[in-house]
Amino acid sequence: MNEPPAEPSVPSEGEHVQNRRQHRSALAAVGLDPYGKAYGRTHHVKPVLEANQGLSGEAHGERVNIAGRLLALREMGKAAFANLNDVTGTMQVYFKKDILGEERYGHLKLLDIGDVLGVEGPVFRTRKGELTIQVDNFTFLSKSIRPLPEKWHGLKDTDIRYRERYVDMIANPEVRDTFILRARIVAAMRRFLDGRGYYEIETPTMATIAGGATARPFITHHNALNLELYLRIATELYLKRCIVGGLEKVYEMGRTFRNEGIDTRHNPEFTMLELYEAYTDYEGMMRITEDIIGHVCETVFNTFERPYGDLVLNFKPPFRRLTMADGLRQYGNIELSDLRDLSKAKEVAQSLKLPIEKGATAGHLMDKIVEVVVGPHLVQPTFLLDYPIELSPLARRKKEDPNLTYRFELFVAENELANAFTELNDPDDQRQRFVAQAQQREAGDEEAPPIDDDYVRALEFGMPPTGGMGMGIDRLIMFLTNNPSIRDVIAFPLMKPRE
Repeated sequence: MNEPPAEPSVPSEGEHVQNRRQHRSALAAVGLDPYGKAYGRTHHVKPVLEANQGLSGEAHGERVNIAGRLLALREMGKAAFANLNDVTGTMQVYFKKDILGEERYGHLKLLDIGDVLGVEGPVFRTRKGELTIQVDNFTFLSKSIRPLPEKWHGLKDTDIRYRERYVDMIANPEVRDTFILRARIVAAMRRFLDGRGYYEIETPTMATIAGGATARPFITHHNALNLELYLRIATELYLKRCIVGGLEKVYEMGRTFRNEGIDTRHNPEFTMLELYEAYTDYEGMMRITEDIIGHVCETVFNTFERPYGDLVLNFKPPFRRLTMADGLRQYGNIELSDLRDLSKAKEVAQSLKLPIEKGATAGHLMDKIVEVVVGPHLVQPTFLLDYPIELSPLARRKKEDPNLTYRFELFVAENELANAFTELNDPDDQRQRFVAQAQQREAGDEEAPPIDDDYVRALEFGMPPTGGMGMGIDRLIMFLTNNPSIRDVIAFPLMKPRE
């Protein structure tokens, strides 16, 4: 028999890690693979517990194979109890020397909390009433070299939680549940859109122009072409090219990148749903936005009401509708038309003690004023309608007031969740707005995009009347799963490297 390789000596590692390495060597020395192989489990924990609720006394129930992580081990001489956790829950397992034999039972001494095991045996109920598996065979599947945090059952250090999400998921089962719910929410959204006749299109992640939104992009370089490229800040302009091409209903749910700050509502890399439909408008977008969220609530949660902090949010359609002009008038006694004058907009901003950045336009100030005056009153789902042209370079003008556009934003718990337009399809009007944005860029606004000549060219071939909507998936999941920070719903948020 070949000798097992000697364990490396790593002085910087603590005593616990060294002990676990010695256990790994001991397993190999007796011919047991500490990292196992494929394991044919027959059950998950939760279905076993549910199926055996009627089991009484110490009668044996069905025989099962389960696999999971060892979270507790209590030895009592000739017997031992342990807790084994899989993706569905935790179950007690029972090891007995008389059943396993002395040699096999002795291998329990080489177990460590955190190890991954497979166990086989019948289900029974202990004298204390707990459903348990009586183990007659067990398999080492992976040795845990690094111990779980001392208080793994209540890990609260946010830096460790976000930086080492794998530990967070072990320590806090509700975190794992959040990402399971996230997967179910995203799947439900895709099923809904596919069922409505939408086609999912994959658009470029890198492009020569970062357009479709007002944001600072990440810049990269393609060596072979010697070409500066930008990570996308939106998928809008490519999806609307598809509308021009005759795909009448399109969507994409994918990663978007914006070179901005990090806080509880922002991460530089996030997930957006954007969809576009020919022959409809922003009224149609309001309806489908309500329907998507309502469908998720019904199919994933079986209720329109979701707790969020101290609130109970009600996502039952239809959502409240409020024009921006009415909101400013109602909550701030401010006329939207007055804010088009830069000097008046500055006066209002100063009265609200808002910072005024150098080169700020009336549009920039309007946006900030609405945020502080109207935003706090948009708690339950509310469509804020009819944005001024200064804030809507891609939206169609309202016929009854060309200074306004057919645009809405959906707000929930004072935060923007979705943004939608009746899309601008006049190429000459679009070019003029691109030119205005380019002038802002030349004046120092780094978030203003350059002119996208190819997109204007696409419009010149004719885009039918179209409605479009973009929704922040991470924020939606925050609201639906009662998580206060976007980092709680992104599996691996961006973190500054450890020093």
